Amino acid sequence: MNTRELFNAVMHYEPYDRMPVFHWGGWGETVARWRGEGLPEGASEHEFFNASPLCCGIPVNLDLFPLFEEEVLEETASSVVMRQNDGVIARLFKGKSSIPTYIDYILKDPTGWPEYEKRLQPDPARLPQNLDEILEQARNSDLPVSINTMSLVGYLRNWMGVENMAMASMVYPDFFAHTVDVISDLVCWAIDQIAPKVKIDIGWGWEDICFRTGPLIQPDAFAKLCVPGYRKIADKLRSYGCDLYMVDCDGLIDHLLPHWLDGGVNVMFPVEIGVWNADPMAMRKQYGRELRVFGGIDKLALERGPDAIDAEIARRMPLMAEGGFVPLPDHLITPDTALDNVRYYLDRIRDLRF
Repeated sequence: MNTRELFNAVMHYEPYDRMPVFHWGGWGETVARWRGEGLPEGASEHEFFNASPLCCGIPVNLDLFPLFEEEVLEETASSVVMRQNDGVIARLFKGKSSIPTYIDYILKDPTGWPEYEKRLQPDPARLPQNLDEILEQARNSDLPVSINTMSLVGYLRNWMGVENMAMASMVYPDFFAHTVDVISDLVCWAIDQIAPKVKIDIGWGWEDICFRTGPLIQPDAFAKLCVPGYRKIADKLRSYGCDLYMVDCDGLIDHLLPHWLDGGVNVMFPVEIGVWNADPMAMRKQYGRELRVFGGIDKLALERGPDAIDAEIARRMPLMAEGGFVPLPDHLITPDTALDNVRYYLDRIRDLRF
């Protein structure tokens, strides 16, 4: 089996004899460290580690279209204040990986929505000019073929800011539900452009709307306002024979997980372990085999070296043996992780047999 076949076999509880070996990557500072420890300058990490990229994605542009015009408003030696291409005014810091400081928003309440809704409409120009070439590569790929299923809430968080987004879900529920409807319609349009031409293995969306204590949106509001959008996308994927729908969300996802499942999302990524000690095995026991996990390996175990890596893999072995679980560090690998530790981890996954 190649990586694509293995991934599908594991996620569908079909026979398999080993795990697919994926490498996500590290932060910029992490890769700089690896360069000093033997990763050749300019070399592909995936070739160096003999590990696969996460997927073969079909790049339909589902961002704001057109984007807002970027504008620098202020600049110092350490930072720049600018209007970003998503319309948000933010301070970005130079020379380090850091979340910007967000200063102001066009979209604070429903009055700002028209400027965004007109940028979220279907348009043939959203498709890549070399689409036929990309589709042929996907047909021949040995990686899982994915299509972007966007974000129904995370983009609003970006465009509005956390407080405005959370307040809108409670104060303007009809507006909030409308934004989800517009975005999910755009996703379904994209699926209709691609899925008749190539077999899609998985719909791949993101949210990042949970942090260490839980979600940024009240779970009941999420269920009422957002689940219909996920269900619309899930049904569209399934109409083309794709029964895997994944959402990427960091943080403590427990309070939203049952609602994602109700909406047809059946793969969670990356199941960040965090200080809250997320437990993929407990999730499986609670929700059954309908819940799949891509991730679930504590990235901090890779910092600590071989013994910690062995222990982390050992505690995930029951899920790997059962199926519906593909191991991957639960976020980008941290700068305190030695190159040899990554190689050790990947070799351990590569040597597993079932």
